[in-house]
Amino acid sequence: MTSSTTHEFKTEARQLLDLMIHSVYSHKEIFLRELISNASDALDKLRFASLTNENLRKLTDDLHIRLSTDDKNRTLTIADNGIGMSRDEIINYIGTIAKSGTAEFSDMLKKAAEKKESAPELIGQFGVGFYSSFMVADKVELISRKAGETEAWLWSSNGEGSYTIAESSRENCGTTITLHLKPEDKDDEDFQDFTQEWVLRQVVKKYSDFVGYPIKMQVERTSIERDENGKPKEGAQEQTVIEDETLNSMKAIWLRPEKEVTEEEYREFYKHISHDWNSPLKWLSFKAEGTSNEFNALLFIPEKPGFDLFMPNSKRGINLYVKRVFIMNDCEDLIPDYLRFVKGVVDSENLSLNISREILQHDRQIQTIRKTVTRKVLDALKKMLADDREKYIAFWKQFGAVIKEGLFKEPGNSEKLFDCCLFQSTASSSDYYTMAEYLERMKPEQDKIFYLTGESREVIENSPHLEAFRDKGYEVLLLTDPVDEVWVQYCNEYKAKKIKSAARGALELGSEEERKKTTETLKQKEEEWKSLLELIQKKLDKHIKAVKLSGRMSTSAACLVSEEGEMTPHLEALLRASGKDVPQVKRTLELNPGHPLLSKMHELFARDNKNPRLEEYAELLFGQALLAEGGQLPDPAGFNRKVAELMAGAL
Repeated sequence: MTSSTTHEFKTEARQLLDLMIHSVYSHKEIFLRELISNASDALDKLRFASLTNENLRKLTDDLHIRLSTDDKNRTLTIADNGIGMSRDEIINYIGTIAKSGTAEFSDMLKKAAEKKESAPELIGQFGVGFYSSFMVADKVELISRKAGETEAWLWSSNGEGSYTIAESSRENCGTTITLHLKPEDKDDEDFQDFTQEWVLRQVVKKYSDFVGYPIKMQVERTSIERDENGKPKEGAQEQTVIEDETLNSMKAIWLRPEKEVTEEEYREFYKHISHDWNSPLKWLSFKAEGTSNEFNALLFIPEKPGFDLFMPNSKRGINLYVKRVFIMNDCEDLIPDYLRFVKGVVDSENLSLNISREILQHDRQIQTIRKTVTRKVLDALKKMLADDREKYIAFWKQFGAVIKEGLFKEPGNSEKLFDCCLFQSTASSSDYYTMAEYLERMKPEQDKIFYLTGESREVIENSPHLEAFRDKGYEVLLLTDPVDEVWVQYCNEYKAKKIKSAARGALELGSEEERKKTTETLKQKEEEWKSLLELIQKKLDKHIKAVKLSGRMSTSAACLVSEEGEMTPHLEALLRASGKDVPQVKRTLELNPGHPLLSKMHELFARDNKNPRLEEYAELLFGQALLAEGGQLPDPAGFNRKVAELMAGAL
């Protein structure tokens, strides 16, 4: 047998352990849910591995989880006969917290402790369930033997910065975790003695009743020999017997009629599969029947997003079962990525038990299930929007940016997605509207849906591009999520109405007669100001592609306009911020001929077309246009200097 080796926890793990050990929680019992859930996962993995490995099939005859206690030594043991872990896996899984978000978890945990608040939901969200053991134990020992291997390994730690690992022995594959419980604290009103049968029974019923494997425990019972009438026999003595008892029901909740399942049961099942302490916002249970593709599904829509919602490598998807046999969790092929926040179970009657992740994406039955699941979720969201708008708006603020990914990832489904999407607009300072509601308010002559993108509502509302729209009473959608810059490239229309940027291309507002009159007026004015415009173009040639007069503004002097299909300045800024090397996009500088500044410039040009101030004013106009849309000046110092000189001259 090899000697024991000692290892230091990584810095993040040490900090996390310290916070857990010394923080105050009112839900310490959550540790048992987490350890049972880990054991259930280990059993799932062994069953799945046995589908393709005949040598492992004999190990799956009696898969279970066992709890045992020692009141005298104050220990609680949680054991399973699942897949087990090798030495390297123990070190990687237990000795290191390799998950993203650990620093965020520690920060949130610390804040909760400082406020003396309970924050058990963080444990499930950040995937550090094993470490929750140290909330109730001052020493944890783990013995594990990997299926197919003969060696077992003992991991031990008191949570004070290091752990030891040594070769050990275990009769069968699986994992045994022994918690050396902290002394009983008489002053703690929330103290629970986890060596007591009734406490464990209560916690298992509350959190783990739906685990698909028996959670067994040996319990003491007194019995007495009875006659055929059930009465104690004369002279019979009470005897103490030890019986093996299963603490959980193991009922497949998704197969039970909805009317037979309580709301509390649905909520606890959601917490079991999602590791989210919060209750779900909504759930939907349904059965799809067909000659070749029958399945049951139980899906949950969370109330709050997990910390990893936008992390590219985070686990997502729905748990897949075939005829009640667990196949895999986080099956991404069962639901589109833009609904990745949905949790739940799909249980198919027709899929093969040997289906693999590689086969999934090409399986027609999986594609049919995916379409049905997607339709059901979108229908549920649409109904929530219709029935409880306030509740839906709160949901949308949390998950709206993810749902809008579907507008470009699945453009063929855009109309159904638009029915679930909400947008802010110039029609209100705070309300949200559907695209259909926008159509209802459109002007009779309006044939396009207008939008404007930007980093915030405040920036967009101050944009010169909105001035003409406000003046003529046209509503504009205000899009501030980074994803908005992408989907508008793919969704060009809604219900036969073109979707158009208010900052791109020619302005088309008002009746045809009004547009024709505005065009003629500008054309005449441009001919009159031709030489001045040429001077401005020459001075700003490295920044702009063209300069022209425009009826787009009423109070601003200038703005920058992109051509159809060109990158917006907001998208350009986002790409640069993400490290992309983006070429500069030259845009058209549009000037407001009705603005006093432009009139004065033209008068100065008419008197002295060589005046150096004209070129300086041209640069200031360009700078103003950039700042008005929230852009960055190419030469901030030079711009400030020119403004100061202009102010000094005016004074």
